[in-house]
Amino acid sequence: MKNIDIWVIILFSLLIFICGLAFSKTGKNMKSYFAAGGALPWWMSGLSLFMSFFSAGTFVVWGSIAYKSGWVAVSIQWTMAVAGFIIGMYIAPKWRKTNSLTVAEYITNRFGYKIQKVYTYLFLLISLFTTGAFLYPVAKILEVSTGIPITTSIISLGILILIYTAVGGLWAVIVTDVLQFVVLTAVVIIIVPLAFNKVGGVSTFIEKSPEHFFDLLNQEYSLSFIIAFGFYNLFFLAGNWAYVQRYTSVATPKDAQKVGWLFGALYTVSPLLWMLPPMIYHVVNPNLQGLETEGAYLLMCKEVLPAGMLGLMLVGMIFATSSSVNTTLNIAAGVFTNDLYKHFKPEANDVELMRVGKLSTVVLGLITIGVALVVPLLGYRVDTSFYYFYLKKRCVEISAI
Repeated sequence: MKNIDIWVIILFSLLIFICGLAFSKTGKNMKSYFAAGGALPWWMSGLSLFMSFFSAGTFVVWGSIAYKSGWVAVSIQWTMAVAGFIIGMYIAPKWRKTNSLTVAEYITNRFGYKIQKVYTYLFLLISLFTTGAFLYPVAKILEVSTGIPITTSIISLGILILIYTAVGGLWAVIVTDVLQFVVLTAVVIIIVPLAFNKVGGVSTFIEKSPEHFFDLLNQEYSLSFIIAFGFYNLFFLAGNWAYVQRYTSVATPKDAQKVGWLFGALYTVSPLLWMLPPMIYHVVNPNLQGLETEGAYLLMCKEVLPAGMLGLMLVGMIFATSSSVNTTLNIAAGVFTNDLYKHFKPEANDVELMRVGKLSTVVLGLITIGVALVVPLLGYRVDTSFYYFYLKKRCVEISAI
């Protein structure tokens, strides 16, 4: 990586940090800090939902499948689009109608505090480990791309995310997500025509691709797998506490509906942009084996992107993954403050609750950094952590509807 790429990563990180701090005065009370005052524009909430849902693992895990199996990687991700449209049609508006600040509050109103307490403690425990585990591969990308030691990368990224999330609340999370979306999407769009040009055009790519490379399904990823994975994504989008926050923080149920529809629309188009580069790289170099295939997307980027653009791509991937970290920190702090602390001290006023909310964000953030620091001590390789934590996160959330 050239010096200009490293400078791009540093400058974009500072831009994200400054944007987050710019919203330091928006959190005047609990609702504004943890739900943006219920006034989030639907398109910003939808973009944030989209950014929170995918990570660098998208380019690694699904990119590997695209390199080896072709179009089936797109088919798998289209199940997420279908889930998004269904969520928008039926589930998201219902969540908005509950007028709940958090899922835990909804569970309390419907099932009582004892049931809520079990789910809340479970959610907080799982959130700490999964969020810390997500921070590790993000820092690993930074280490591999810039040479910054993994410990320094974890601490630096963790503190950066912690500060702007604690200071700016949900507005800071949303705005930085939108900025990351714009930058990452711009780079991703540029890569596709450059990749086609590398192999001599679309027709050459099609001619040189392996047999059955454009089949919608294959023996490994069959129709039954697609259906099962589709249902899984549906329940995950419907009940993940951080994602529900995106439905409940907009002004009306109709806006919540648009959040789901925007997510579905983006997941209809984006898999094409994400999966074509590793598919095209199979024509450039068909000899990748085993875990080497996980690097197909980045190898294609390295082939076609000019100096500076590779750094922009990498920083986009880094902060796309970190979006899951700041999102979970904000909702976890909201659950602790609104559904645990407020229950034990119901007389607490907004000033005290805001202080607790920001302090809990800091404490949870520090624990997250600690968990991420422990990951390499446990001997995880980066490829193992990507598979385990990317998939594990999608198996531990609770569907409340």
